Amino acid sequence: MELPMTLTTVSIDQQVKINPIRKRRTVDAFTRIWHFLTAFTFTVAYLTAESEAFRLMHITLGYTLGGLFLLRVFWGVWGPRPARWSSLWGKLRGVGAWVEGMSTFKVNLPLAQNLYMSLTVVAVLAAIAPLVLSGYVTYQEWTGDWMEEVHEFFGNFMLVAVLLHIAGVVVLSLLRRRNLAKPMLTGRVEGTGPDLIKSNYWLLASLLLVVVASFWVWQWTTSPQAQEQGVPAWFYFAPGKAQSNKSDQGNGD
Repeated sequence: MELPMTLTTVSIDQQVKINPIRKRRTVDAFTRIWHFLTAFTFTVAYLTAESEAFRLMHITLGYTLGGLFLLRVFWGVWGPRPARWSSLWGKLRGVGAWVEGMSTFKVNLPLAQNLYMSLTVVAVLAAIAPLVLSGYVTYQEWTGDWMEEVHEFFGNFMLVAVLLHIAGVVVLSLLRRRNLAKPMLTGRVEGTGPDLIKSNYWLLASLLLVVVASFWVWQWTTSPQAQEQGVPAWFYFAPGKAQSNKSDQGNGD
């Protein structure tokens, strides 16, 4: 009785080794690092928005977010096919088919789910440029207090878009019974077929991390407050251009 069971066990083990679970590469390393840096940068910038003590940190992260946005624009044109704007636009073109289906009471749930996720991505990306620009104008004090309200509006708008995106990932992961966030961590999904990404772009991903980290260190070490008073730059009030001019005028008097 034990011999057949042993043979059966060996047979199953052999099948697992011979036919492992196939995984396809769908997200490159550069996109994954960009995604992590963008999420981290926005989260910390939002949390430090009302703090004078962390003002320079907030400003530094704002510059970082702007730079990351420009990189995403570049990557959407010259990056791998799944990361290109044409791929995102291809998903958004399903809006017409979805509306037509709704008019005939034929709801295409998979199409609706994909459209939802694509629209949340568009909303997040669309908020970055006005958020960064309004923040820079506010910091330089080129306008009145109304620009600060514009900056706050786009910050809250992006927060809502991010939360809707996260909610979509969680809900769809439960509905489809697979972790939709995992590809953004590992770069792969289970399934047969060729890799959608031929190169993982680890060199560019590493370079991105080094550049961002170097910029943060440079901001930390070159702050006037850090040099003059020996305090950590990101834990000290950082005046805007207009405030600096007033300070200079005061010293001149």
